[in-house]
Amino acid sequence: MEHVPPPAEELARLDRELAELDARRAQLLTRRAWLLAALRPTAPTAAPGWNPSAWGAPPPGRPGAPAQPWGYVPKQPSAPRSAQNVLLTLGGLLLTVAAVAFTLVSWGSMGIGGRSAVLAAVTLGALIAPAVLLRRGLAATAEALTALALVLTLLDVYAVHAVAAPDTDGLGFTAVASAVLAVLWAAYGLALGKLRLPLPAAVVLAQWPLLFWAWAAGAPALVVGWALLATAVLDGVIALWGKGSGVRVTACVGGSAMGFSALMVGLALSTTASGPLGAAAPGALLLAAAAAALAGAWRAPKGFARTGGVVAGLAAAAAVGGVPAAALSDGWRVLAYLLCGLAVAGAVRAGLPRDAARGVLAASGAVVAGALVWALPSLAAVLLGPVTLLSDVWAGSPGGFRSALGSTLPWSELAAAPVVLALVAGLLGSAYRWWPSVVRIAAPLAAPRTADTGTPGAGVPGAAGAAAPWPGWSGWSGAGVGAEARRRPSGAALRGAAGAGALALGWGALLLAGVVLDVPYAVAVAGETALVGGLLALAVRGAGSGRGASAVPVTALVGAVSGAVSVGLLSLASEGAAYAVFGALTVLFAGAAFRVGAEVPRAVFAVASVVWGTVLTGFAGRSLDLDPHEAAPLVLLVPALTVLLGARLRRNPVALPVELTGALGALVAVGLAVTDAPFLALVLALCGVLAAGAAVRPERRPVAGYLAAALFVLATWVRLAASEVSFPEAYTLPVTVPALVVGVLRRRGDPEASSWTAYGPGLAATLLPSLAVAWTDTDWLRPLLLGVAALVITLLGARYRLQALLVLGGVVLALDGLHELAPYVAQVAGALPRWLPPALAGLLLLVVGATYEQRLRDARRLKDALGRMR
Repeated sequence: MEHVPPPAEELARLDRELAELDARRAQLLTRRAWLLAALRPTAPTAAPGWNPSAWGAPPPGRPGAPAQPWGYVPKQPSAPRSAQNVLLTLGGLLLTVAAVAFTLVSWGSMGIGGRSAVLAAVTLGALIAPAVLLRRGLAATAEALTALALVLTLLDVYAVHAVAAPDTDGLGFTAVASAVLAVLWAAYGLALGKLRLPLPAAVVLAQWPLLFWAWAAGAPALVVGWALLATAVLDGVIALWGKGSGVRVTACVGGSAMGFSALMVGLALSTTASGPLGAAAPGALLLAAAAAALAGAWRAPKGFARTGGVVAGLAAAAAVGGVPAAALSDGWRVLAYLLCGLAVAGAVRAGLPRDAARGVLAASGAVVAGALVWALPSLAAVLLGPVTLLSDVWAGSPGGFRSALGSTLPWSELAAAPVVLALVAGLLGSAYRWWPSVVRIAAPLAAPRTADTGTPGAGVPGAAGAAAPWPGWSGWSGAGVGAEARRRPSGAALRGAAGAGALALGWGALLLAGVVLDVPYAVAVAGETALVGGLLALAVRGAGSGRGASAVPVTALVGAVSGAVSVGLLSLASEGAAYAVFGALTVLFAGAAFRVGAEVPRAVFAVASVVWGTVLTGFAGRSLDLDPHEAAPLVLLVPALTVLLGARLRRNPVALPVELTGALGALVAVGLAVTDAPFLALVLALCGVLAAGAAVRPERRPVAGYLAAALFVLATWVRLAASEVSFPEAYTLPVTVPALVVGVLRRRGDPEASSWTAYGPGLAATLLPSLAVAWTDTDWLRPLLLGVAALVITLLGARYRLQALLVLGGVVLALDGLHELAPYVAQVAGALPRWLPPALAGLLLLVVGATYEQRLRDARRLKDALGRMR
């Protein structure tokens, strides 16, 4: 008979065996690491025919090397090269400091011969030594001495200027010296090809000759710009054909700085020119910079080619656009640059390399974006300007659109803003309308490049002919496309974005046109309302066509809501305009909600219609010269209609947003009536009636039922307080007693019913008002009776495990006791030293912190005990 141990004993035995195996494995790994460390130092001195595999430990990285165990990291030998480089760097730095100190401090104590001999000898030795060191294989030491030689040549130049040519112009001498040193260091670096420092140093020195020459000659800013551009071109040549990565990186950095400076000089001169002829010369500089950037982009790698295309496109747009812009007023110059930026996009069909063409296209887009950024603040002023009318509603119709906005913008200088928006909107709309043609034109730019031939789209299915450039476009199968192409947006999304942009910008152009023309106030209000209606029609049509989530209907929806808010604020200047606009908006949005089929747009339209209707009821109260609290019942008309509409819609997804919006309107009515207690009680009671009406429906009963009860009780309390009733129990006890009787009957018929449902409303109807009065009562009888009643209710709740009785009675008892003890606590606190309360508080925190886990368990047990009660 085989003995089977219990599971606990078997588990303990397995744990012991696993621990022994782990200990043995750790011992073996430690021994193996020691053996590897003992064998490693003997490897360099081994015989030529020595075979490491004979020892069972092949060198790391060789085929057949055993995998290292988990957790084992072999100790790497220290790299002597790092320490050597540190020492050489420190040594070269000290020698450089010594040379500088000698030149600046001890130079004057020697004669001209001694000076020349010392500098010549030291410099010559520093230049010859690296060649000798390289032949001996000491490359790091040679680099350190090369750095010293570079500093010495600079000191030689300084010494020559200080002694041999002190009267020479410093800038001109620096220009000549930097050119000579750049040539010498380039020749030195090419002669000693293994050195990495001379050639980048020569590139750095080559940045200054032309600039310092122009500066020394007092040349105008345009000549300085040409000098910067010539230097940038030289850097570009070096970056493309230079020797070594260090040279190319240095040339790229220098060329970027010099080219950017040249562009800034040309742009500044072009924008500040007094006329077209004055802008022609800096335009030529910008065009030359564009040609240079495009020539570099033709041969540069992918990223640099795109950057070159961007620079070329921006420079060309600034060069050509600056000439007509100089003849225009400030408000129309942006239009000239915009047209030139759009014309630059035509260069993508000129046979440019794909990456360079993409850069040019990006530059065109940047110019368009800049023009839009210039125009959008004025559009924001049109949309948000009517907010100022909130401070003086119905003050009277202003004379024109501009005066209604209250904006201080110089509208005469923004005359081109609507034209800019309309032009860009027209282009985007054309692209949306004739999208297949756009796809055909853009196909060469977007088709993926094959790795072997570099031909756009070669070997990719669907790339020939009129193939679409990205997946999801017509004629594009997506087979063989890399991850980068698959991450690109689909053609439908891009077309939708174009349509959405055209819609938004066209709407903004019409609004801005009204302001620029300063149309009459009535025309502006009617025009904006008509635009809102048009946007609603587009949104309804787009949602009804099954493309409710596409960009154009969504943009129309957002524009309709935004436009409705703007025109609603604009209409507040006149009473008649306010009624007309908000009435029209209510009807338009209600009709849109009725016609649209998609749930989200329908909910938005319905909610907006409720909001506009609520505002209309507020206008009715103002027209009747009612005070805010007197107008509050009128505001409840729309919430009442939402309750009826919710009963009609029932479980329709639109019902809940509509009813919640109506509830917000009811909350506004409560806020209006809060200044007058009788009206507040009336409004609360009416809100309770509406909540009770909603509670008739089963799906709203769990929330609306409790809300109705709370509103009725609150209305009662407010009414009692407004009537200055000092004994609320005379009114609350007649309600509490039958409510408790009903609760007892409910519990008998349904023992599982909650005590909050059965007894909560009845107890709260008396306990809470009595507690509120007791806190302001100076007599002792009411607090005593309330405390006794609360104690009895608490004990009954604990005895029969009724949560409502226990919680309500306990809370009321605690607050009543706190009210009675508050004066004595204040007296005791005044008599205690001031340091004692903080000390007691700190001690309490320490005790609670030390027993935190126990207190947490006690709280959980209390929560569980309350949860088990009914």
